[in-house]
Amino acid sequence: MAYLGGLLSPAERKNGWQLAEQVGDPTPYGVQYLLGRADWDPDDLRDRLRRYVNDYLDDPAAVGVLDETGFLKKGTQSVGVARQYSGTAGRVENCQVGVFLTAASVHGHTLRDREIYLPRAWTDDPVRCQQAGVPLDRRFATKPELARQMVERTFAAGVTFAWITGDKVYGDDRPLRQWLEARHQPYVLGIAHTEHLWVGHKSCTHPELRARLADVPWERISAGAGSQGPRWWQRIELNAPTQPGWTRWVVFRRRCTEPHTVTAYRAFAPTGTSLEALAQVAGARWMVEESFQTGKSEVGLDEYEVRSWTGWYRHITLAMWAHAFLTVIRRETGAAATPKKGAPRPGGASSLATFTAHRGLRSG
Repeated sequence: MAYLGGLLSPAERKNGWQLAEQVGDPTPYGVQYLLGRADWDPDDLRDRLRRYVNDYLDDPAAVGVLDETGFLKKGTQSVGVARQYSGTAGRVENCQVGVFLTAASVHGHTLRDREIYLPRAWTDDPVRCQQAGVPLDRRFATKPELARQMVERTFAAGVTFAWITGDKVYGDDRPLRQWLEARHQPYVLGIAHTEHLWVGHKSCTHPELRARLADVPWERISAGAGSQGPRWWQRIELNAPTQPGWTRWVVFRRRCTEPHTVTAYRAFAPTGTSLEALAQVAGARWMVEESFQTGKSEVGLDEYEVRSWTGWYRHITLAMWAHAFLTVIRRETGAAATPKKGAPRPGGASSLATFTAHRGLRSG
C-alpha cells in the first residue's frame, strides 16, 4: 500500500529513492526488498486487478486492445533489454519491450495484463536468463504469441470482449487470427501493405484491392475524437470463413488531408456488421496509447530501477493497479485525465487514503 501511495504521489520521478521518501523511509532498501526479495506473486495481484477492473468498469461492449510499448534502458543486464524498435522513441533503441492488453469501454480504459518480450538474444542464452531470474521454462515467444496468452487467460477467468483490436504486429499474425476466429471472437486488426488477401481464387495486394473500389464512394465516419475529425472508410469482402454467419473484410481508412495515405485492417465479425461498427473498433485502438501515456506520466510505469524478471513484473503490476485506481476514480467523479508530462499529479497521502477507502467499498 505504501508503494502504491508513492506511485500516486506528486513525486517528480517514481524511482526507489523518491518512493522511499514519499513513504517516510530514510533509504530505498524497503522498496528494493518489496520488488526483489519479498515473498509475493505479481500474477496473483494481476488476477485481483482483473476482478477490481471488472467490478467498476465492466462493459459488455468493451474492446480488448493489444499493443506494446518500449522502456528505454542503458546497459545490457536489464531483463529483455536489446537494440530493438521502440514505439516510444519511434526508432531502434536500447530498450525493453512490454506487450499489454488494455480494455477500452465507455467507462474508461486501463491496462489489464502484461508480458515482457524476450528477444532470441536472450532466450538463446540460458546463462544470461538465469542471471536475470527468467523462469527456466520460458521460451522464445513472438509478440502475437504473448498477446494470445494474455487474451486466453482473460477468457479463462470468465471475462469477455465484444471485439479485439491491435496494430499490424498482431493483424499480420495468421495463427492469432485463426485462433480468434475459432473462438468466434470478432476482431479488427491492422495489417501491413505487403499483406496478401484472398478474394475468390486470387491473392491480391492492397493496391489491387483498392483499384477494385475505384468507383465505390468512400464513407466519412467518425471513429472517435481526433484533430482531423471523421476519416474516410471503405471495405471489401474477403473469402468467407468456415464459421457460418460470419464474414471477413479488408477495411481501408484514408486521411482527410493525405488522400494517398491509406491504412488497412482485417476484420472478422458476424455477417451484416456495418462499416461504421468496424471503424469504431479500429478507432478504439488508440486508447491503449493514452493508457501508456498516462501510465508513464502519472504513476511511473516506466520509472523503475530494477533489472530482474521478478522486479519488472512486480513494478509494472503495481503501476497498473495505480493506473486502474485513477481510471475508476475519474469515472466515478467525472474528472479528466492529465496525460502531459509535468502536469499536476495526484496528491500522495490523500490518494493513498482514498485508495484504501475505495478498495474496501466492495471487498466486504
